[in-house]
Amino acid sequence: MMNSNHRSTDSLLRPFNNIYQGRRVLITGHTGFKGSWLSTWLLELGAHVAGFALDIPTEPSNFESLNLKNKLTHVKGDIRDLGALKAVFDDFLPEIVFHLAAQAITRLSYDMPQETFFTNLGGTVNLLECIRNTKSVRVGVIITSDKCYQNVEWIWGYRENDGLGGDDPYSASKACAELACHSYNKSFFSKEAPRKVSTARAGNVIGGGDWATDRIVPDCVRAFSKGEMLEIRNPKATRPWQHVLEPLSGYLWLGANLLQNNEKVAGESFNFGPLTDVNRSVEELIGDLAKIWGSAKWYKSNTYVNEKKESTLLKLNCDKSLHYLNWHATLSFEETVKMTVHWYKVFYSGEKNLYDFTIKQIIEYTNLAGKQGLIWTM
Repeated sequence: MMNSNHRSTDSLLRPFNNIYQGRRVLITGHTGFKGSWLSTWLLELGAHVAGFALDIPTEPSNFESLNLKNKLTHVKGDIRDLGALKAVFDDFLPEIVFHLAAQAITRLSYDMPQETFFTNLGGTVNLLECIRNTKSVRVGVIITSDKCYQNVEWIWGYRENDGLGGDDPYSASKACAELACHSYNKSFFSKEAPRKVSTARAGNVIGGGDWATDRIVPDCVRAFSKGEMLEIRNPKATRPWQHVLEPLSGYLWLGANLLQNNEKVAGESFNFGPLTDVNRSVEELIGDLAKIWGSAKWYKSNTYVNEKKESTLLKLNCDKSLHYLNWHATLSFEETVKMTVHWYKVFYSGEKNLYDFTIKQIIEYTNLAGKQGLIWTM
């Protein structure tokens, strides 16, 4: 199940106090972009991983490209189905749970608002119920979104104690999920309880293996790889772009702290965002992607009318993660873009062993973080 060729180097045994070695870890949404990267990292850390997800969300799929179905316990099921979810808890008896299953596309939430709320709120409540009623579980890390904040378009970063909200169904559903977690923490998961649950907020991750619709990087690589002209619909929108490994390192370190009974983090919410100087517009991101890719072409849409409201500015204040977890982002914007393009270039080259290449990028990232003295690498 695990790739001993990489783990024998000891490069991935040290991170996170080696706390995931031999642990039973359940990931919901493991077939998605972030979930497949998290699954890969946990496998290489020596964890026994089970995943619960409704389907393979995209074609191509990072989950399939990495052949993860043959490396972990793969269970197909709907997070809205409490019985099916409870069966996985009963069979696998997880010690640690990472919850990523969601309807994660903002614009799609306008087309299917009920399903978005039932999945993102109802699915989270189902998961909390399973955690509450499964004695083997010690830790739950519930991933929501930076969009759980009531976005008033201010220029400074949102802190964990800022107001929750959301004008669109997706953002509102994630705010509701945060409120549900708060209620369960106050009602069932006290700091003295055997089970610890915290929430993590991040957004706008990029990296190799993302094939979702209506996302800028997948749209770019699909067009660039075919030599097609890319149409940009909202070039001035500004986001704090970060590589997918940045928040995942935060999630894993938060889980490790919860497992080690760090009372300062139990029941709390944490932002995991990029360095403060990496905010870039969509236009700037595409320009840098195209520069590294080579021979890429794009144009700004003159006819696009956005009838579905999207935020133009949203960034996070990550001081709490720095103070309580000694965590901060590692990569510069240029490093983030370079790692992302490199992965897709390898994919389009026809490389068959993308799992090994993905592990190389995880090792590269871990080593860069270690050079900066981040304690999760030790």
